[in-house]
Amino acid sequence: MRYVLRLIRIVFTFLRFGIDDLALSGFRQRRVRVLARVITLGRNFDATPRGVRLRLALEHLGPIFIKFGQVLSTRRDLIPLDIAEELAKLQDRVPPFPADESKRLIEQGLGKKVEELFGSFNPEPIASASIAQVHFATLKDGREVAVKVLRPGMLDIIDDDLALLHTLARWVERLSADGRRLRPREVVAEFDTYLHDELDLVREAANAAQLRRNMADLPLIIVPEMHWDMCTQSVIVMERMKGVPISQADKLREAGVDIKKLARDGVTIFFTQVFRDGFFHADMHPGNIQVSLDRATFGRYVALDFGIVGTLTEVDKEYLAQNFIAFFRRDYKRVAELHVESGWVPAGTRIEQLEQAIRSTCEPQFERPLKDISLGQILLRLFQTSRRFNVEVQPQLVLLQKTLLNIEGLGRELDPDLDLWSTAKPFLEKWMHEQVGWQAFSRRLKDQAPLYAKLLPELPRLLHHALNTKTPADHAPLLAALLREQRRTNRLITAVLWAAGGFLLGAVVARFVMQIWGHRGF
Repeated sequence: MRYVLRLIRIVFTFLRFGIDDLALSGFRQRRVRVLARVITLGRNFDATPRGVRLRLALEHLGPIFIKFGQVLSTRRDLIPLDIAEELAKLQDRVPPFPADESKRLIEQGLGKKVEELFGSFNPEPIASASIAQVHFATLKDGREVAVKVLRPGMLDIIDDDLALLHTLARWVERLSADGRRLRPREVVAEFDTYLHDELDLVREAANAAQLRRNMADLPLIIVPEMHWDMCTQSVIVMERMKGVPISQADKLREAGVDIKKLARDGVTIFFTQVFRDGFFHADMHPGNIQVSLDRATFGRYVALDFGIVGTLTEVDKEYLAQNFIAFFRRDYKRVAELHVESGWVPAGTRIEQLEQAIRSTCEPQFERPLKDISLGQILLRLFQTSRRFNVEVQPQLVLLQKTLLNIEGLGRELDPDLDLWSTAKPFLEKWMHEQVGWQAFSRRLKDQAPLYAKLLPELPRLLHHALNTKTPADHAPLLAALLREQRRTNRLITAVLWAAGGFLLGAVVARFVMQIWGHRGF
């Protein structure tokens, strides 16, 4: 019965705020609109933007729907930009649950009394969101920590609301062609996965540990250390971080922080995480970023909340870097070719048509001042253009685009004259040089050496075995594969020999020249 009552409330709320305008069309829409006007006593929504109405409806429905709206705002490849911008304003303004309940959950999660775990514990939460809340405490040895604990009963609440969201998504697809275009079931499924991942705080702790390890040699950012002996799925304990929220720029200026450098550092941190590590903090909005004022770490970013991270493969990174560099050079043909090479565009796509579409979409960006060019908007337009050619945009790249927009907005809020374009270009060009230069060749040769050392002695035996166990009809593809591998091996060995020969020849010539130089008494 509670499912029915909750569903009725959801439908009533959507009608109350005129959300039927966003999802339904045609005759069915007119019928529902009449019902909506009756329910809402004839209220007219024409003067209220649709994005505002949707945001208000989600806020009215509670924390899970607020979280859904936040995730939906990242799918700018699927929803109109005005709606995405409005949903990005959703904030988790959730009242904290009682201190006694928080203590009980911590003791249940860690298996000991709070008094046994901590030297002191502040029952008043420092932060409270839809999924968890955070308390400050000190360990027995005096170290200051932050304790994050899941809200009670969240799994049951989430499962109930997710079941209803799946039902609503199916209705939207059945009732509206526009709704089917937005792929609501796919969006809800993605949200389902993301939300259940966020309910496992060990996953968040592992994300933080990975980022901390990756950023150890970059003195621009601080990531809290996890206390692994006090981390469970429902409770995690981490190093307490002290800083000023990055949104308080005036306070940072008063403390002597170089705001322009801070903006540039944010760009460096982001591109380092993306192109060097392929593992990036994907929720870098101002609420999750502080700036340290401690003497030892003055002016560094302080990262918080690691529930959402993005990962990129080597193929993803190379694709993105080459796309950005091609954009820098206005080489739209290369951008189109990269789409085809990546396999995201159907094989029959004509390069010149895709090139023209990309040019008409992105060329206007270059007519603006450099400081006003948005890499995030370029990536967004690239995704939108790709969709016209039946390209399925990869989720990890959508997350990257959302994070890049966050970084741009944050950077330009700190420094309106920040030229993200020129800041990013040298970084990407250096990364590409490392990928295709001698360093990259040496690294790949070193990585592949154990494989070739094992494979080369076994090739004759494998070939003999294959020829004696396969029928003649099966020989051709096997031989072709073996020949391809042999040619690849031969090219690698030839390259190594040429490199070694060149080095030895250079050394001999240098020694000969030095001898002549010394003999003539120069």
